[in-house]
Amino acid sequence: MPFSRRRAIAVAIAATVCILAPVAVAAPSQAAPPVASDPASISKWHAIIARTVAAENATPVPAMAFYFSLASIAMYDAVVTIEGGYEPYLPQPRAHAHASPEVAAATAAYRVLTHYFPTSADNLAADYAASLAEVPEGVGKVHGKRVGEAAAASLIAERGDNGVDKTKTLPPQSGIGAWVPTPDAYLEMAVAWLGFATPYTLDSATQFPWDGPYDVDSAEYAVDYLEVKDYGEKVGSLRDAPQTETALFWSAAPPLQLQVSMTAQVAERGLDIAEAARAFALLNVSVADSQVACWRQKYDAAYWRPVTAIRTADDGNPWTEPDADWTPLVQTPAYPDYPSGHGCVMGAASGALSHLFGADSIDLDVFSAVTQTTRHYDDTATLDEETMNARIWLGLHFRKAMTDANAMGHTVSGWVSSHYFQETD
Repeated sequence: MPFSRRRAIAVAIAATVCILAPVAVAAPSQAAPPVASDPASISKWHAIIARTVAAENATPVPAMAFYFSLASIAMYDAVVTIEGGYEPYLPQPRAHAHASPEVAAATAAYRVLTHYFPTSADNLAADYAASLAEVPEGVGKVHGKRVGEAAAASLIAERGDNGVDKTKTLPPQSGIGAWVPTPDAYLEMAVAWLGFATPYTLDSATQFPWDGPYDVDSAEYAVDYLEVKDYGEKVGSLRDAPQTETALFWSAAPPLQLQVSMTAQVAERGLDIAEAARAFALLNVSVADSQVACWRQKYDAAYWRPVTAIRTADDGNPWTEPDADWTPLVQTPAYPDYPSGHGCVMGAASGALSHLFGADSIDLDVFSAVTQTTRHYDDTATLDEETMNARIWLGLHFRKAMTDANAMGHTVSGWVSSHYFQETD
């Protein structure tokens, strides 16, 4: 269905949901009644989103942000419809003057998550009841629910099944430089469908073209090959203890790390509820669309992993030598090298944080469940450099897979921030 038509249907459904909600604007002499609008509620629901998507439904790490974004957008649309200040992702009916943005956000998240993750319905119902329990009955609560219902309905109508076909697989590959299932699991490409899903903001997954990986007989490839061979090996590498610590720190799931980090940003920067909803939406959608683009490039390039290249080295390159016993620091995930999924995530996150808070003032704390430590980053340049190095020190990627992925993430986040979630005059 054409995008414009789907959007029109979304608007129609949203209008139907809100048709019983009269628009009331307070007269200047009237004091507006207090309504629930705690920005912490946005962070609380993102914790619920993470639990639902990751823990309860075992969504693969590369697809987490893709599903996080559904609830992030729904909450954003619900909140800004009431609060103003930013353009909604989808057109929304006007909200009642005293609708509660906190209730609207909770309702939108609850409806969207229940729709896409029905097996979590009972837990989500309990979460929703708890969210509304302390909100006084009244006009704010009633109309907040209606705004949230409308935002969820319009998004579900517009997105449908998200273009997801989970039967999609990468055909078997062969030849020098081709990706083949990697040890120790030797599984087919995971989440192959992600590169063919419907992006949230991009015209297509291939909107931004990339050069692709180096030819395996090139001098540039040999440099990357020797770097990961020397620094990414599990035992006997040139990697020092701090580099090993950094590598393991960034072996945690980055979409989950980013939700926790953004929660801290909302609290520490004193963002209001609209700013908080926008920050999460911009972050998660940037990461989601970068992953869609990244996975399509992985699928199309189907480039071998270091563990395959180093153990084989049947590449016709005079500067490479095989090591049949070479093993990376951690097990290689079941998808091709180029470009790095982690690099796309962190490049997109870095770009989104730069847009929100300034490239030299992100003031970001990140926690790793792997090392049980927290690291602080003042600027995105440091964040970018460290996350690119980490995947090489883990033995998972060639350098070009990291630099191109980071650039891809920045490009996608730049597109998102310049075309969506815009401030209004």
